[in-house]
Amino acid sequence: MKAHDLTGSFVPEEILYEEQPVVDRAGEPVPGLHNIWITLDNPEELNSYTTETIKEVILAFRRASNDRAAVAVVFTGAGDRAFCTGGNTREYAEVYAGAPGEYRQYMRLFNDMVTAILHCDKPVICRVNGMRVGGGQEIGMACDFSVASDLAVFSQAGPKHGSAPDGGSTDFLPLFVGMEHAMNSGTLCEPWSAHRFYYLGGLTDIVATLEVEGQAVANPLVVTDRMLDEHGRVVLGEWRSGEERERGKELLRQGTVNLSRLDEAVERMATKLLYTMPDCLTKTIESLRKHKLEHWDRNRETNRAWLALNMLTEANAGFRAFHYGTKTEREADFVKLRQHLAGGGRWSEELIHEIAPWIPSREEAE
Repeated sequence: MKAHDLTGSFVPEEILYEEQPVVDRAGEPVPGLHNIWITLDNPEELNSYTTETIKEVILAFRRASNDRAAVAVVFTGAGDRAFCTGGNTREYAEVYAGAPGEYRQYMRLFNDMVTAILHCDKPVICRVNGMRVGGGQEIGMACDFSVASDLAVFSQAGPKHGSAPDGGSTDFLPLFVGMEHAMNSGTLCEPWSAHRFYYLGGLTDIVATLEVEGQAVANPLVVTDRMLDEHGRVVLGEWRSGEERERGKELLRQGTVNLSRLDEAVERMATKLLYTMPDCLTKTIESLRKHKLEHWDRNRETNRAWLALNMLTEANAGFRAFHYGTKTEREADFVKLRQHLAGGGRWSEELIHEIAPWIPSREEAE
C-alpha cells in the first residue's frame, strides 16, 4: 500500500499525536484498530495555538485521515482548564499586530487547519475539557461531534478584542443555534455554559466532571433544570447570580475535576462509530459536512483578507491591549475610540495608547 502522508517523518513538538485503543461493546480493545488522539499541548497558555501549532495540527489531521486502522479522531487539549482559547495572544501582540501581510499568511495556515478538520476521512470528536473560546470555538465547531465537560465555557472574543469571528464562527454558529443566538454570541461575546450550548443544539453530549466527596456534581454555577424566569423565559444553562453563585463557587472550591467520565463518554461515542459500515459512515459525514463547507468555502478567503487588513487598526489595538493588560483590564476604551472616530480622527500609535494606556511602545515591548 502507498503512503499518502504529506511528510514521511512527523515528530510534533507543540501537540501530542497518539494511537489509543478503540473498544468493542464489551469494553475490550479491538485488535488492529485504534482511535487517534490529537492534543493541543500548551496548557500554560490555555492551549492557545501558535503558528507552529497550526502547522502540526494540519499534518496531524492529514496523517490521521490516511490511517487505515483509525476509527475516529479525538481532538482535545491538555489539562482541565481549556480545550483551546484561540490564537496565542503573545504571538499576536508581538508578531502580527500592525503587520497585515504577515497575518494574511498566518490566516492561510489557520484556514488550512479548519479545512483539514472538515476534510478528514475519519469522524472527528472534539473532547471539550475546558474553555472553548474564540478560534478554539471555531476549530471545535469544525469537528463532527463535541462531547464536553459541563464545566466548559463557550464564547467568541472578536468584537471585544479587535477582531471578528470570521475564522468559522460566522459560518458555523447559525447552523448550530440559529441566527438570533449566533448573533448574540458573535457580537456580544458573552460566555455560554456547556448546559446552555447543549440546550441550543451545539453539543452532542455533556458530562459532569466536578467531583465532591466521590460523587459527580453538575456545574454549580449554572441553572441545570428547565426552569422559567419571571418573564416565562427558559433559563436552562444560564449562569446563577447572587447568593446562589457564591454557594456554587464554594462547592467548586470543595471539589476536584475528574475527566475520567468525559473520557468514558468520548470512548462510548467512538464505540458507536465502530459499529457502522466505514465507507457509508464516511460518506454520510461528508454529506452532512457540506452544510458547513458551503459557507466556509464561500467566505474564508475574503474573510482572511479583511482580517489581515484589520491588523492595522482595531486588531492592532485590541490584541495588544489583551496581551499586555491585566486580568481585570484587558479591553480598550470603546467609548473613547468611538468618540475619536466620530470626530474624524485617524488611527495611530498615539490613539492606541490613548484607548489602552497600558500597552507598551514597540521599543519597550522589545
